[in-house]
Amino acid sequence: MATWQRLFDRGTELGLTSLARIGRELRDARRDRGLSLAAVVGVAGISVAELSRIERGLAPMVPYLTLARCAAVVGLDLSSRLYPGAGALRDAGHVALLADFKACLHRSVRWATEVPLPIAGDLRAWDGLAAGEGWRFGVEAETGPRDAQALNRRLQLKVRDGEVDGVLLVLRDGRANRAFVRAAAAELGPTFRQPGPRALELLGAGSHPGGSAIIFVARGRWAKR
Repeated sequence: MATWQRLFDRGTELGLTSLARIGRELRDARRDRGLSLAAVVGVAGISVAELSRIERGLAPMVPYLTLARCAAVVGLDLSSRLYPGAGALRDAGHVALLADFKACLHRSVRWATEVPLPIAGDLRAWDGLAAGEGWRFGVEAETGPRDAQALNRRLQLKVRDGEVDGVLLVLRDGRANRAFVRAAAAELGPTFRQPGPRALELLGAGSHPGGSAIIFVARGRWAKR
């Protein structure tokens, strides 16, 4: 299944699940307070039929403000937050970065993209997977990383669950990304012990990269770290 379809389906499922939960909570709070549907809609500014659909989780296009108003009427406050998910849609720059990295590999190195982790129901996937005789490395490409701690934690968990020998963090070569890596040396250093140029030299020869590494890739050629 294409990445965009997986993400679309996941977003739809999570959204519908949240709406169903919110609807149940609104209904329970309304009944606990002895309020009729008509009493709530008179303040919230919607119809009885619409509130009934909301409470049954059957209003997928309900505005967020409507939910917040209904919640306030029955004595609740609606609160939402966003959390890191299982993946993200990648842009053209990310696709080009992976293509430039692949071009640096020896033809004997097996290469695949969007490789799911081998856990049933787990929606995480490697951006790429480089493999040779007796070794497999997950590849994560980042065009503009910002949070070193979150990035390192996410990659360590994927290495733990992904049945790989390590991870290759591929970054577009540039001043901002090099500054990011220097500033994050204490956080990333223990995970990425293999020098990037040496890892890519080995990959270019079709060999095991020697360990997890951060590799800077310029457009059309690889750059030394």
